[in-house]
Amino acid sequence: MDALDLLRSLFVYQAWANGELLQKLAGLDQQEHVDQRHTATRLINHNLVVSKIFAAHLSGTRHGYASDNTEDTPALDELSADVAAVDRWYLDYIEAVSPKLMSEPVPFTFTDGDRAMMSRQEMLTHVVTHGGYHRGEIGRILMQIGIAAPWDTFAVHLHHAEPSRRLQVRERVGA
Repeated sequence: MDALDLLRSLFVYQAWANGELLQKLAGLDQQEHVDQRHTATRLINHNLVVSKIFAAHLSGTRHGYASDNTEDTPALDELSADVAAVDRWYLDYIEAVSPKLMSEPVPFTFTDGDRAMMSRQEMLTHVVTHGGYHRGEIGRILMQIGIAAPWDTFAVHLHHAEPSRRLQVRERVGA
């Protein structure tokens, strides 16, 4: 498996994990868990904004964000649609980008004005790890209010997507 195949697999996983988490949050009691739902929504929105910013860096377009979150908090259903669209954008990007471009350094400016440079592969890796970090934060919030977080791991996703991976391999006796 090369780096592009691995990134493709990680972005499929991320889309699945985002969907699982957003579905779980949609089921939260809106009256009982107002603060936790708001915090989780802000974290998802932050992750969405960062994903959009890096998509702009990757595509060489302007993102228009002055911060890594928006002032207003979007409704969860609107946010879910936007997250799914950005997840789709990344999957399409990975299908279209040439392997040669993956190691190409791309200069960009962070929202705080700091200038930086990362390869496309590094940017894509950042987007995936950044998403996992914030899904983990939200999972902790859910656990603190007694709600089981989605089982958000790459291994679970792989076995869910490809059940044949669950086959047990038995050691041969005497081999």
